[in-house]
Amino acid sequence: MIKKRKIWIVFIIGAVCLMPALSAQALTLGFQSITSNNIGNIAIGEAQLFVEVTEVGTYQVLFTFRNIGLLASSICDVYFDDGTLLGIALITSSAGVSFSLGANPGNLPGGNEINPPFQATAGFLADSNSPVQPNGVNPGEWLEILFNLQNGGSFLHVLNELSSGELRIGIHVQGFANGGSESFVNVPEPSTLLLLGAGLVGLGLLGRRKFRTKP
Repeated sequence: MIKKRKIWIVFIIGAVCLMPALSAQALTLGFQSITSNNIGNIAIGEAQLFVEVTEVGTYQVLFTFRNIGLLASSICDVYFDDGTLLGIALITSSAGVSFSLGANPGNLPGGNEINPPFQATAGFLADSNSPVQPNGVNPGEWLEILFNLQNGGSFLHVLNELSSGELRIGIHVQGFANGGSESFVNVPEPSTLLLLGAGLVGLGLLGRRKFRTKP
């Protein structure tokens, strides 16, 4: 009986330690074009542009936009559509990037052409300051947007919403070599949630095996 209790204690401690580690992992999402102005520009955007979603404390989530390629392109506008986000708390960036709250236009270009239409939530948008393209997120640069969450919201809620499409992230990209522009929306990534769940289930199964091996 004492041995079983010890195993339960170890299992509970392990679960408590593992859950924050799992939830704190960053989720990286790619983008898919919703406009079709130029196939080459679309390929560049889908290959180079990503957003990392990271838990910050209990009531905040950080979105880090990166342009990891070498080809000319610049994220100039960022939009968020719905979810349990409450409001933008802070905008930070690498050298060469300058963004402010609000955006012009007020909704993702081309967003009304997709189903369901992309409609930026009031206040959930930012764009690069003038000169627009040089101050956007160009190759090798990054932009961070920190959001407060609604009361009762959590990082797991955000992950669920990104997987289901209830929360969508849109970017308007300019500065391609041919002078064109394209709009992109994040690609949902449900596999990440499966990994998080599998980690907790695996921990539970490990505890069960330990019980069964005891006389």
